[in-house]
Formats: sequence, structure tokens, C-alpha cells
Amino acid sequence: MKTYKLITHTRGCNKSYDADLVLNPQDHPTAKVGDVVEIYAPDDENGTHLLLQITELNEQNKTGRNVISIESCIAVAFKMKPYTHVVMRIVNPADVALDSIEITFKDQYMGRSEMWRLKTYLTNTCVYVNKKIDYNDMQIRCQVYEMWSQGERVASGVITDDTKIVFRSSTSMVYLFLQMSSEMWDFDIHGDLYFEKAVNGFLTELFQKWKKLGCNHEVTIVLFSRTFYAAKNLDEFPAHMRDCLQQDYKGRYYEDFYRVAIQNERNDDWCTVLAQLRKLFTSYQATVLRYHERQNMRIPLATNSTATQGNFLEVLNISLNTFEKHYLDRTFDRTGQLSVVITPGVGVFSVDRELTNITKQRIIDNGVGSDLVCVGEQPLHAVPLLKFHNKDTTLTSADDYSLPHWINLSFYSTNKKIAYSNFIPRIKLPILSFDDDPDVEESERNFLSCNQSEYIHNSLFDYDAYDEQIFQPLPAQSTCSLQRVVRAKKTSVPSFETYAYRNNDWENLTPTKIPSLRRKMSDPDIHHGTSGMLATLSDATNLSESLASEKNARRTIVSIAPIVRPGRALINPFDPSHVTIKLTSNRRRWTHIFPKGPTGVLIQQHHYQAVPAKTVPAINYSRHLQHSNSTNNNTNNNNENNEFNSSAGDQFDQMSTHSMISLTRSFTSQNFAIGDDKSDFFKKRHNSLLNATPAANVPNLTATQAKSYLWGATGEQEWTPAITTGVDWKSLSIPACLPITTDYFPDKRSLHNDYVISAYTLLPDDVNQDYATSRAVYRKPLSTEEVCKEIVSQRLAQGFQLIVVEEKPTTASSSNACSASGPGVGSGATTTNNQSTSAVLPVKPPCESNKEFLLSIGRIFHKISFSGSVITVTGYRPRHPYPPINVDYRYRFHAPQHETYEISGVNFTTEKLENFSWNHMDLYICTRGDVDYPLMESLKYWRFRMYLLPRDSMVNKIVSFGCQRCDIFTEAVVDNTREQIEDFVRLIETVSKLKRQNGRKARQHDTPTPRNTEKTHNLLNSPQQSIDVRPKLDASRISRILPSQDAATAAAATATAVAPRDDQDDGFPMDIKFSASATLAEMFEAMKHPVNGVGFFTQTQSLPSCTFISYDALIWLRSRVTNGRHPLELLEAMRKERMICHASGDWNQPVVPGFVFYYVVQQDKNAKDYAPPLNEYSAFVNEWLEIELQGCGFLWHDEPAPTKVPNFLRDTPAPQSWTEYCMNKRVCRKSHLEIDVNQKSDRMEWGHVKHHTVMQPGFAFELVVEWVTSSGPIVSDLISGWMRKANQCGFQLVSVPADPMAEPFTEKSDPLRGPIFIPLCVTFLPDGAALFDEFPENSRSDRMLFLQETILARFGFMPCVLEEKFTLNKDMPKEYQYVHCTGNMFALIRCASKNYQVESPSRQEANFTRCVYGHTNNTNVPKKVGFLWAWNHMIPNKKWKALTINNSADGELFQLRMLKDFREFCSNSDQRLAKFWTDSQELKRKCLKFEYNNNNNSDDAKIV
Repeated sequence: MKTYKLITHTRGCNKSYDADLVLNPQDHPTAKVGDVVEIYAPDDENGTHLLLQITELNEQNKTGRNVISIESCIAVAFKMKPYTHVVMRIVNPADVALDSIEITFKDQYMGRSEMWRLKTYLTNTCVYVNKKIDYNDMQIRCQVYEMWSQGERVASGVITDDTKIVFRSSTSMVYLFLQMSSEMWDFDIHGDLYFEKAVNGFLTELFQKWKKLGCNHEVTIVLFSRTFYAAKNLDEFPAHMRDCLQQDYKGRYYEDFYRVAIQNERNDDWCTVLAQLRKLFTSYQATVLRYHERQNMRIPLATNSTATQGNFLEVLNISLNTFEKHYLDRTFDRTGQLSVVITPGVGVFSVDRELTNITKQRIIDNGVGSDLVCVGEQPLHAVPLLKFHNKDTTLTSADDYSLPHWINLSFYSTNKKIAYSNFIPRIKLPILSFDDDPDVEESERNFLSCNQSEYIHNSLFDYDAYDEQIFQPLPAQSTCSLQRVVRAKKTSVPSFETYAYRNNDWENLTPTKIPSLRRKMSDPDIHHGTSGMLATLSDATNLSESLASEKNARRTIVSIAPIVRPGRALINPFDPSHVTIKLTSNRRRWTHIFPKGPTGVLIQQHHYQAVPAKTVPAINYSRHLQHSNSTNNNTNNNNENNEFNSSAGDQFDQMSTHSMISLTRSFTSQNFAIGDDKSDFFKKRHNSLLNATPAANVPNLTATQAKSYLWGATGEQEWTPAITTGVDWKSLSIPACLPITTDYFPDKRSLHNDYVISAYTLLPDDVNQDYATSRAVYRKPLSTEEVCKEIVSQRLAQGFQLIVVEEKPTTASSSNACSASGPGVGSGATTTNNQSTSAVLPVKPPCESNKEFLLSIGRIFHKISFSGSVITVTGYRPRHPYPPINVDYRYRFHAPQHETYEISGVNFTTEKLENFSWNHMDLYICTRGDVDYPLMESLKYWRFRMYLLPRDSMVNKIVSFGCQRCDIFTEAVVDNTREQIEDFVRLIETVSKLKRQNGRKARQHDTPTPRNTEKTHNLLNSPQQSIDVRPKLDASRISRILPSQDAATAAAATATAVAPRDDQDDGFPMDIKFSASATLAEMFEAMKHPVNGVGFFTQTQSLPSCTFISYDALIWLRSRVTNGRHPLELLEAMRKERMICHASGDWNQPVVPGFVFYYVVQQDKNAKDYAPPLNEYSAFVNEWLEIELQGCGFLWHDEPAPTKVPNFLRDTPAPQSWTEYCMNKRVCRKSHLEIDVNQKSDRMEWGHVKHHTVMQPGFAFELVVEWVTSSGPIVSDLISGWMRKANQCGFQLVSVPADPMAEPFTEKSDPLRGPIFIPLCVTFLPDGAALFDEFPENSRSDRMLFLQETILARFGFMPCVLEEKFTLNKDMPKEYQYVHCTGNMFALIRCASKNYQVESPSRQEANFTRCVYGHTNNTNVPKKVGFLWAWNHMIPNKKWKALTINNSADGELFQLRMLKDFREFCSNSDQRLAKFWTDSQELKRKCLKFEYNNNNNSDDAKIV
């Protein structure tokens, strides 16, 4: 066997050695690029085998003869020493193909569309553990984490079309819910409180694993509980308690409490958070149970619920209300959503059937990971188990159960040892006494008080035979009918029914009329009678207790007297494997994240089955993981090990005991690095009496069969009592994203019977041909294949999955060839001619260009066929869709910085996915986002909302110098306004990708970055002449020669721009001043001058030649016109004389000051660089941002200085400028946006930008980027460029949420967020005088608003112009919103229309008043005056925490100092508010005196 000398190289150090593998082509004449080679040591054929791919073969980059070179990090990881001899041979990729691969990524947003494209990119490539993958076209960085092949974990392999790729995110949005039920105050078997077990044990370990893996999750931690009140009717409650009370199915009154401990935080070290949780625990129960206590007031007794009776499903829905709005507040530094409920219970919950259906559908449809972690002991039956509320109170009524596969269950146990025993109890024994048990019904008490002699003894009744009879599978013919009541088969065992009737003593206990047990189906998936729930079990808190408790055992006997069965198989949680259910798409939605075990079924790696220890031979495959170190590696932090008295190895890697490689990995906070021997990734198990191996030891159902087990996430693992569930640390640390592939498609018969089929065809070429003739702006259309890929991408982005159909073995080779020949078509695509809907689709030879994609979400299936220039979209939706369900839920929550538990309410609703307008979306893609098909709210498009705010130096005064008072912000002075507008214009030029022909003076900022030169500007913007994004444009190709002038003039213009004269003050070359008698024509000619004129923009598509903006023209005229002539009037006169016109060519558009385009009409139309206007106003404004400037007319015309009297004290207050403006004009406008400015993407990307139509100094300016056909990293790249440019221009571009205030009772409100109400003291005047008594009554409410506005301005808040919300209620109070100049917080003033002391005019206002102001339902209570304060949770965590005040005692944050100081000011602490009022009155007196003196002086001058 030929060997080669091995050397190593470091990538990047030597240009010629840039690949993982470098070899000499002469040694390998048959090798070609793309071949996969296997490398291993000749003396250790069964040892470590490395697979690498040949990525380059040329004579320039080669090694010496018989030498190969591999990258040094790979050599270290695979223990290959340099200068040793190795064997290298080419292998068949199919032999080393991977079944599944897990890829991790961090600190970036990767949408499902990008995942599909990355999968396509990786197909037919070779990977190895820890390989870093850079997908430059999409700017995606990720790393290989784990690979599986033939039931084993391997260290390297080849990704094929059939490989399942699992994406795991190290930066997700994680909600941790701690159920503070009564068991949290109980002790476990080791003497620890369950709370200590949850926090000191589980959470501590979880945070350690996050740190080890370098996770950077955005975490919210919530403590929740349910409080029951001992009351029979509502009258027993005082009025202040009734707002949030709810009643359960037994008529009990209860209230749910949520305490938000941590909200949207990221930490490198979570130890401080654990201390905070311990502190909350000490007072939690007392606070919640005694929350409503008042002096001299009696309230019903409050008790904390058990875990079983708690608000488990409500918690999951609350997180879903946040998660399903992920497209509204899109961030670019995290991907994935995870909801974790930590409970002291055992995984059994008493739930409402309707709410279960909602929760299941929402969790599955939204693709959200839901984990349940139990710190109680694992019971001896299958869990998680949901017990439905039984509203039928007769003893014969059957209890109904469900085993939810959509919850990933973990059981946490500590490492503590008991010295005297290895026994661990699997049940928690119930308390013997039931006298004080409120849940025991009266009839049951009577029954249990019977004489012992009346009990049925075991000798008379064969329970096992009875169970066998009850739980037997149904006959096949009965599975399709829900109406048929199946009779129980006769047995030789005397039935309980006959025995009971023979004994007269029992007659009073057995009902004479047997009710039908047919119930509404508990599982939305199971509509074919293929599943049922367990009847006849008790109402106890868990089934373990029901076995151990004598009272419940006896009750069970009575309740099963009539042997009547519903038309479905009953499930016995003690042996659930007897019942299988029909496979559905919901059942298979998450299965592709699970690897295949040795027996070929999907396994969950945290499930262990106790089996006798035996010697397992080392089965050696070519790439098996070999273990060369000692096998005595013992881990102390694996919870499950101690249950079996064995070491089960690393917490993530529960593998069977084959040989493994000693491949080690260490995880740093930056990336997943290779090399720390202490964190040996693949550790061999410790042999002992019992061996913990993945529970896949028995032959199970395979995915191809039509049935699946009811229990478990995969449906392929059979439950046995020997299965122990550990903790799924991998899911909790690096949660998996919803897989992009699945494998379920209905059969032909089901499609025909159960689905409604609809189809439509798209002809992109024809559509674009029509649009090319009618559109004013030409954009390169998408090809038919690009449209097809984009249509699939959009469905993936909305939660669909590609269906990977099982193909016949004979077609395997042709299918691979097809995928290779069709770039961009990955898993889920087949090439076919056959239009049948069979799950097994025949494959055509690769010469055909037909492609077909099958996709599904829930019970909706789409087939997208692409043939030639025709795309056919076939939709299958259920013939009988589920009815929409809506649950109204009230609760109390306490968020950080809030002072009380406030009332809130949300709706939990199921979304009707079949109503999504896919036809509209597909046409939007076909037409490249044309105005005929706008993005609608129902399309759930992604958006990123920003406010442009000026940087304020006052913040540094507080942060750096520790200024105690925060009301030090002053209004912008006039000088600053001029600079601000100049910078704003420059910034919008950048956003619009515009260039000026002659330079402007740049104002230098305090940032070290100088103003961009032409060269650096090019790098930032990549300006382009055409909006055709496909060819890569070189900056040198873009013409910047000024129109109708020679090179010399151009050079002169450049020279003028580079070396401005000292006397310039407007940024333009100064050459002339017009006399008072100058005509319009003279001014116009001077404006057109190529060097000294206004200055035009360089040639750009859809912009006419000689275009300028009105702001430039106004400033240019201001410095050159004398005698008080108004520049705006001069420009309007030029327009009327038809010298200039709006750049769209619309003569009806007047001259508006601002960033608004106009062009010179009189041009040489035969000139080479002449470009005509579009002559279509709507098309023009769809292309360009046009922004009017308000409130700064003094910059181009002398205006009288405004009075300095505070607005709230003026005789006639100045109206709100935005209110005035919004009455007659649009607040916002949308424009088309080219997103891929740096030409990086391999797809056609575009979006839209929504922006304010007005910019006013002192106001926040809003920009919203909206997109569906763009990649997250590309959008992020664009916005990052804008943010850098804004910083250079003296602004900051701050991301803000779509709903900043998150007010309760509003449609899209975050359920765990809410505004803080800060009351304003209005009784600070001496003698209790009312404010504004000296002014007319009808002006007082406005004056109160202006007073509040002035206070906010002192604290650095700026007004935000909001779009008018459409409302039918005209009496709704007006709302005014403000944002702090740092962007960190928002404030809202809600003022009445007549008087600030008003009655609440509507239900929503009443709710709001109750919720925020602490009032009751009584709407006659006057509303307090004050502010609503909310935090901006979109601010990146590092930026948020960077504002720590220097030298503060405990690292106080600037934001919290602001809130504290604002509260003190508004409450008139230290008479600050009274002093402010006095100072304002004094300022008014001085101003009036000054104005009076000025007026007298001017009168005297006139007399003289």
C-alpha cells in the first residue's frame, strides 16, 4: 500500500497553500477536483480516519513528490503528526455519506431561506468536526458541530442530497419560566427544596454549559404561579380584586401571577442572576398570596396551586404571543426561539382541552422549541401527560388524557449520593389524610367511608384481565368511524358490573343510566379515530399517586363499572406502546433534527434504557470514532449517570459503546476552538452493572410506515418503564432551528378525500414583458428559475418545510445527477414528468429541466412545478379546517422597575394558515416588488424600524462626570440646527446612493473618522449607474464627468471642491452677489454654472440630468440675494416660468424646501449625457426618498426670533407642529430599496424603505426597512453601513420596536412587557391653587400637555411623529410619543380632548386606566396626570450596559438613573417641580418686560 509523507501548512500564511489539502498532481494522475480522499496511518487501519476533499489541483500550488500537506489545525485535531507516513486513497462519496449533520452559528440572523441556500451550497462537499464554513455570497459564518452516519457519530464525512442538516443557534431568544407552585417549598429525597434543586442545581449547570459553549442567548426569566381563592361567589371579593379573577371548570376562583425577573438580557456570567432569583424566592409566595390584603378588609383565603393545576399552557402561549411577532422587531444578531418551563412537578398537568388544541397548533405552526424540565422524580408511566378537565361530575365519567409529542421533556436529578442506599424512588408518596383535601368531592368522601367488608377484594376481581380488555387495540374496521360504540369482548372473569348489581348495597353507587363516553377529540391531528385517551384513571395530581393512594384506587374501581368504550383506542400511560396513531405532517415536523441510531430509528440522545452490561465488540468502520486514551474518563456533572451507578460520559453525547476518537474540543466565548484535552468531546462509557445507552434497543417503527407511536418526539422509540429521561442539554444550550425538510406527504386517497385542491400558473417572462413596456423604471427581471427558487424560499421563510420523498433505489444515481446539474435545487426537489401526487415520485433523466418541490406546513401542502417558462403552484388545503379558537386571558404581571403587579390581558388565537395570500406574494416576486402588488400586513413581511437621533453631549456629563441631576438637556440652538440639517442631507445622499458633481465643505465632528473622500465613499456605497444588480459594477465604470463641459472644467471643479476658500459659509464656491434689480434669468444662469452654481448630482438612472435639491438651491440663493428677497419665492417663480421643474417631470409639484429633487428644464436634448425625466410622479417617489424640511426656514430667510416664554405660559400657545402638519399630508411614504449594495448576494435582493416625509430639527426621524426577498446578513450589512455613516454625520441610527409602549389590551402587545406609569404632581402650588387658573378653562388641557412636554425636553426627550391610527371612537384621547435622545427609553403623554381631569371614555381606556393607573372598573374615577415610560428593548445589550455611570456605588446604569431622577422631579422631591414652575414664571416676566422695552424703543425711533 503506497504511503505519502505528511506535512502541515497554515492557511493564509502561504498564498499557494490555501486549501485544507494540497498534493502533487503528478502523484495522482486520476484525481480530479471534487474527489474525496481518506487519510489514515498505515499501522493503525482501524484508528483515526480523516476525509478531505480535493478543492484545487494545479502545477503552481503543489507539494513535492510523494508528499501531501494538510492544514495544521486539522492535523492536530485528528492526531496526525507531521513528517510521518500516511495512506491516502480516493473513496466513493456514497460510501462515506452522512445521514445527518449539525451546524452551529452565533451572533447572526439566518432565515430559513438562507438555511436552504446554505444546504445547497454544502451539498457534495466534505466536512469534518469543527470545520468553519464561510458562505461569502450570503455572508454566513458557521461551524460543524456533530455528524452521524450509519447509526454512529463520525468525525468526517460527505454531505449529499439525502443528508439532513440541523441548524443550531448559539444566540437565541430564550424564555425561562420557573413554575413557583406549592412543591417549590417542598423537600426532595436529598433534603433540598425543589427551588434549590431548580436554581442551584439545574440553572447553575445550564449557565455553566452556556459559558463553556460560548452561547450568547437573549434571556427572559419569569417566575409564575396560580393562586386559588376559597370563595363560592364573586360577592365575597372586594371591588379591587375583581379585575383579574377567573373561574375554572370546577367553579374555583383563581388569579395568575407573573414576575419578570430578567428581561431580554445577555450576560457573560449569570451568577449574579441566580442570586437575584434566590432573593425573589424568599418573598415571592408571601407577596403573591397577600397581594390584595388591605387594612380593615376581609378577603378570601388564598392558596398556591400545585404544579399539576398550574398555568402551564398559558405560559407557553404567552411566549408564543411574543415569538410569533418575530418579523416585526427583527434583529440581526440572533436566530431561534426557545421556551423552557422549569417545574417542580413530574410532567403531569391538568389542562383545558380547547387551550391544549390552541397551544399545540401554535407551537407546531410557529416552529418554536418548547422544553419542559421537571425537577421532580420521574414517574413510572409515560410523560409528559396532559389530563383534560372533566366537566362531567358523574362517577362514571371517564378522564381523558393526551401524550403531547410537541413538548421536549427532560428530568433533572442531582449528583448527590445517599450513603446507605443506591435506591432512587420514582414516585412521590401522597399524604395519607384526605380530610382537609379541598379537591376530594363529597360523594367520594361518602364512598370512602364505607365498611371494609363492602370493599371488593382482589380475589373476586381480576384487574389485569380487565385492563387487557379495556386497553386492547380496536378492530381495524372501526378505526374510521367515531360514531360506533365498540362492545367489550366477553371474558371469563366476573365483571364488576354484574357483581355490583347483585349486591344491593352497591346499587346506590352505580348510576342506572350510562352516559355515552364519546367525547370531543383531544388531538386536532387525530380525526380518523386512530387515537384515544386514557379513561378510568383518577383525578389525582399524578398517576403515580393514583396507584399509591388507596382512596383513588377504590374510586377508580367505581368509575369503571360500565364497560362502554368510545370509538377509539384508549391509551394506557403505563403501557402506551399498544396504541399507534396515523402519521401526520405535524407528527413529523421536528423529526429531522434527530439522528438515526444503530437500529435505524430516530433517537433522542437524552433517553436512556437500562440494559444489563455486556461486552460490546468494537465494530470498526472506516471513519468510526476511535478512542486512544484511557476509558476511565469520569464526569461528575451528568445527572443521569447516578441513577444507573455508571458514568454516562459527556452530557451532550450519549452514544452506544463502540470505539470512539479522542477528538477534543474546547469552547471559547469567541468561537468553537479545537484542542483542549480537558473537554474530551467523545468520551467512552464506563462499563458497569448497568449501561446507559440510547433507548433504541428494540426494533421499532420506521418513518416509512404509516403508523407511529403516540409517545415521544420522534414517534419511533417505544416507551418502556426502563427508559429514563435525562436532560436534553443540547436542546437547552444550542437549540435547533425548525428543520427545513420533513418526510410526510398524504397518500393519493387521503388527498382526494380530505383536501381541496387549487392551482394557478405563473408565467414570469410574460408578466415581466408586460411590465417592461408600462413601467417608468426598468429593473432587470428575475428569470423563471429565479422566480421558482424565490417562491420556494418565501414558503420556507413562512414556516413551510420541503418534503423529502423516499425514492426507489434504482433512481438514486439519476437523482444525484439531477441535483448536481441543477444548481440551487436542494433537498425536496425532484425532477419529474409525472403530475401524480404519490409520495413516491419517479425521477426523470437529468436532461429534462423540469423541477418539482413539495412543501408542507400543518395540514397545508404546496406543490411547485417548474417546466420551461411555466411555474405551476398547486395547493392542498383541508376540506374540513379546524374552527378558529380565541381564548381571552387575564393575569397580573410585575416587570422590572415596576412597583406593583399590574393587570394585563391577551388573546390566544390560532392562525388560519390557509388564508395566507400566496397568489399575491408570488406575483409580488414575479414583478420584483412592483407598486401593483404592495407588501400587505397579512404577508408578515420582515421589518427593521429605526429612529435617526442627533448625538447629545449632555449624556457624557451624566455618565462620565456623575452629574446627579438629569434635567440638564437644553433645546437645540440655531447654530446647531444649520449643522444638523447639513449632516442630514449628506446622510440621505448616502442612503440614496447619490454623488455630487462638485464638492461641498464638510463639517468635522468629534468622531475620529474624517469625511469620506471620493474613494472611501465609493467603498461605502458602491454607487451604480443601473439598478441591474447582477453584474458586479466597478466604481471606475461610473461616469462622473459633468454635463456639457470638458476635462479642464471638471478638473477646475475638483480643485475648487478640494481646496475651498476660507470665506465660504454654505459649502458652495462663492463668486457673486446679486443686486436688488437682478432678474430671474440672471440668477438662473448663475445657478447652472458648473463650478460656482448650485451643483448637480452625477448621472443616475431614473434621475434627469442637471438635478439638484431644493435645500441646496435655497442656501445658495440665501448667501447671494440681497434686499430681503425670499429664496423660496424665487425658486417658485422659476418653476412657474418653467425654468426648473420637479425631477419627476410633474409641473404641478410646487417647490418644497428640503431634500426634494428639481432639475433644469432648458437643456440640450441632443447632448450625449442628457437624461429626460420619468414624467410619472408616483414612479419617481417610489424610487427616491424626498423629505421636506420644517421648522428651519430661518436658514434661508430672515424670520423674527421666537419668544422665549415657555409655551405652556404663553397667552396663545404655539400649536403642536406635527398635529398641524399631519392634518393635510401623509406622515410616511414608501420607496423601493436596493438592498445588496455591495453586490455580494447570489440572489436578486430588494426591499422597501418607509420614511417620514418631513424632517424637523428636535424631532425623531423614522426609517423602516421592509423586505421579504432579502437575506438577513445582507440587510444587516446595508443597515450597518447606514449606522456608520450616521455616526460620521453627528447622528445615531437607533433600532426601535414596532410597539414601543407595549400597552396591555392592545393587539400586538408583548404580554410580558408594559409601560411604567409616572404620576405628575399637580398640587405643588401654595394654598393648593390649581395650575393655569389664570388662563381660560378651554386652554388648560393643552397647557398641561405643553408643561409635560417641556419637562420631557429638560430630560432629553424628543417628539416622535406617529401615523394616525384609524379608530371609530372619536372620543379616544390623543397620544403623543417621545423618545430619549440616546434612544434608550420612550415616554408617552395621553391627554384628553377637553380637560386633563376627565372620565375614561371607552373600555380600552378604562382597561388602560385600571392597568396602569391602578384604578378599578369604575370609569368615573378621574384619570391621573402623568407619563408612561418604556424601555427600548431593541438596543443591543452591550450598548445598553455601556452607559454605566462612572464612580457610581454599584455600577448604576444611566437609564435607571434617568428613571429615578425623573420620578423624583415629577413627584416634586426637594421642591424641584415647584422651583421649575417659579423659574418659568420668572422667565415669562423677564421676556415680556424685554419685549415691551423693545417695542417702546422702536416706537420712539419712529417718532424721531
